[in-house]
Amino acid sequence: MAHPDGQVTASSVAAELADESAPIEVGPSGTHLDEVVVLDYGGQYSQLIARRVRECGVFSELLPHHVGVEEVRKRKPKGLILSGGPASVYADGAPKLEQELLELGIPVLGICYGMQLIAHDLGARVESAATGEYGRSTLTVTEPGRLLAGLPAEQACWMSHRDTVYTAPPGFTALASSTMSPVAALEDVERGIYGIQYHPEVVHTPYGQEVLKTFLGDICGCDLTWSAASIVEEQIARVREQVGDAKVICGLSGGVDSSVAALLVHRAIGDQLTCVFVDHGMMRKDEGAQVVKTFRDTFQVPLVAVDAEERFLAKLKGVSDPETKRKLIGTEFIRVFEEEAAKLAEDGVGAKFLVQGTLYSDVIESGGGTGTSTIKSHHNVGGLPDDIEFALVEPLRALFKDEVRAVGAELGLPERLVWRQPFPGPGLAIRVVGGEATKDRLDLLRDADAILQDEIRGAGLYRELWQSFCVLPDVRTVGVQGDERTYGYVVVIRAVTSDDAMTADWARLPYDLLEQIAARMIGELREVNRVVLDITSKPPGTIEWE
Repeated sequence: MAHPDGQVTASSVAAELADESAPIEVGPSGTHLDEVVVLDYGGQYSQLIARRVRECGVFSELLPHHVGVEEVRKRKPKGLILSGGPASVYADGAPKLEQELLELGIPVLGICYGMQLIAHDLGARVESAATGEYGRSTLTVTEPGRLLAGLPAEQACWMSHRDTVYTAPPGFTALASSTMSPVAALEDVERGIYGIQYHPEVVHTPYGQEVLKTFLGDICGCDLTWSAASIVEEQIARVREQVGDAKVICGLSGGVDSSVAALLVHRAIGDQLTCVFVDHGMMRKDEGAQVVKTFRDTFQVPLVAVDAEERFLAKLKGVSDPETKRKLIGTEFIRVFEEEAAKLAEDGVGAKFLVQGTLYSDVIESGGGTGTSTIKSHHNVGGLPDDIEFALVEPLRALFKDEVRAVGAELGLPERLVWRQPFPGPGLAIRVVGGEATKDRLDLLRDADAILQDEIRGAGLYRELWQSFCVLPDVRTVGVQGDERTYGYVVVIRAVTSDDAMTADWARLPYDLLEQIAARMIGELREVNRVVLDITSKPPGTIEWE
């Protein structure tokens, strides 16, 4: 991937992201953590399986189902999990199971479609049922075996399938049935192959985590001690190894991700790091001043603050397409970093490395490393320009958001920063929907968001919400204010709860609070005459509108 001079270009980064087999390393060279690989067959809960495995204390990585047996073997996993998926195992074009995956000498657990694949390929009867089984179901354990040992004979579970396994393959023991599934769990202890039709990774399956712990600990023999906080020293060692004595620059937005990444790298290399805070004019109210004060005064981190509002607004003039906005903003960030790096050069030698707070969910949603489709290009993944002049340092690339918070707490980051709600790198520009992000619209959205955050904090709900923000569509509506006709903007309130941003539910904010928020926005912001609430979960929607 590297050029002869050791530099990594964005085109090579893109190539790495396109290479679905590229491992996400979490420890310094020469170390190997206990790991369980999750193969993604397209299920809506695939990422959640990986998260639940990590919660059990085992590092896991999500790979596409077609990654190939050699790439799985390369990681030396202690176990393998096959995810669910929307296909029928007997349909043309359905994802297949490489038989060699069952012969790696490690335990294998199939979940939903993964179990059906195992059963079908090993000679069991798998057919479409007359009635699908969706939602809560009752699991009846007839033979606990090894996988379900110690669990109640009857328990609730969450199903999402129409195809059904009617018989266990030769050599397997059927462990349980459910309301609509004659075989809802099975195992062949001698071969180390296990399967469950239901979804242990969702909260609607009360004993799901116990099943995963049994598989990981008792069956795979994993040491259940991995945690996000435990990798701090490992990442410090890796950063030192990667950058040596070179100068490093960090794009500091003030959000949780970039703040944790900056503090971790500063812990590793001290004043070799200079943070560059670019105020692109699309941040929340008073946020820029807060970021500068925290890092310069509190953490004594070398920091350069750049006022680039006019520059970014000029780039976005006439642009309404969200993907174009993201890519333009991502490119302009890199250009600013390059200019600031040149200013910091001594004896003609400038910064060679760029620190970014890229997370695992960013990589997944940008279509990198997992074989999934691109949901949206994150400015620090899919939005990189082709001619970037830095090699990238991404110490958080293997972590989900809540794991990053754990690392931040381990590093001593103040609670108000650790628990700051996520904020997109392109800022408010992608919350001005369907139109150009002009200064007037951004200022209006900034003021509306300030009212929302003030009321959310006042109600004591800030920590309970994953995200709460406003969206300003390019829509005007008729209203009546002071006995006069008005033609003003609509402000959309978006508030969600989530554990890791891969799935989210709309937050049930109290009606009295919503009424107060709407009254303040319409009363204090002359350009606004209507406030609405977004009640879409993820999926099918995303958290951000663009």
